[in-house]
Amino acid sequence: MEKIKIGISVGDINGIGLEVILKTLSNPRIVEICTPIVYGSTKVVSYHKNIIGDELEFHSIRGADKVFADRINIVNCWQENVNITLGKASDLSGQYAYMSLEAATKDLKDGLIDALVTAPISKEAMQLANFPFPGHTEYLEQELGAGESLMFMIGDQLRIGLATNHIPIRMVADSLNKEVIMRKLQIMNEALKVDFGLERPTIAVLGLNPHAGDGGVLGEEEEKFIRPAVVELKKRGMLVMGPFPADGFFGSGQFSKFDAILAMYHDQGLVPFKALSFGKGVNFTAGLSGIRTSPDHGTAFDIAGKNEADPSSFRQAVFLALDIAKNRRAYHEMHENTIIKREKPSEIEGEDEILKEEEN
Repeated sequence: MEKIKIGISVGDINGIGLEVILKTLSNPRIVEICTPIVYGSTKVVSYHKNIIGDELEFHSIRGADKVFADRINIVNCWQENVNITLGKASDLSGQYAYMSLEAATKDLKDGLIDALVTAPISKEAMQLANFPFPGHTEYLEQELGAGESLMFMIGDQLRIGLATNHIPIRMVADSLNKEVIMRKLQIMNEALKVDFGLERPTIAVLGLNPHAGDGGVLGEEEEKFIRPAVVELKKRGMLVMGPFPADGFFGSGQFSKFDAILAMYHDQGLVPFKALSFGKGVNFTAGLSGIRTSPDHGTAFDIAGKNEADPSSFRQAVFLALDIAKNRRAYHEMHENTIIKREKPSEIEGEDEILKEEEN
């Protein structure tokens, strides 16, 4: 079977994106389990390669239809020399991040790559470059034909999805209703089945308010629309429970009894997730027609160019993209109701050996 092609957008060239990309790809076993295709520029890649002092070899190609299966491929999205200003957001760094993302996304849509792993972008730089979206997710929703997606954080110990993404706290309650929560839970349930191979996934739903509203004393949202959404989906056969008070749910370790959790807002989900998985967690955008993963960190401008960035999360993002691509292939090749059971998100042959090497 043909190896899975992993497209990689370089993110902000003034950040740590290319550092973690190159550190990940420097393990020679990576090209044994997939074909990596980096969307950027050989000149910019060489600049960052010199920072980490690696003798990594890569091959320039005109497009993803001309890949070398057993090598690291670079698609040149631009030819001009670039002024790199490490650690600073600029209109140019936003412009080149946009060009990389655009080229990689087109190839994902055209089926030339099997999955996309996105290195971090700077929202400030993207705005300076007139990128008309809040972030990767909204852009990919439009380009990959998804009316709605789910920000789904994946770690060894837990999977947490978000009912709302990057919005101010004061807007959270007004952004939620029964229909929103049901849609997010349905996307999560489908992803757990198709992308993670879980036959009957169990899902926990967190409350919005302290103590999950305490029977309406501390807020009405749980009784008005969170619990009704849970009840409705139970009637449809989903194994969904809640709403649970978030503090006790994580503090008691109850989270470990569920395959996934839906949090109501960003920090409610990301604080426990990063406390348990930071540096090795992965952001997966569920609900898209194509596969997209990314590391759980940002551009880290403060350490850009210092050769201090940890590639663990980016490496896990590559492994998760591989695993999901294999699961989707298997799912669609088999009968509609037959699902391959898998216990953990990374079971690509060769991954365990790479992880052991990196740990040692």
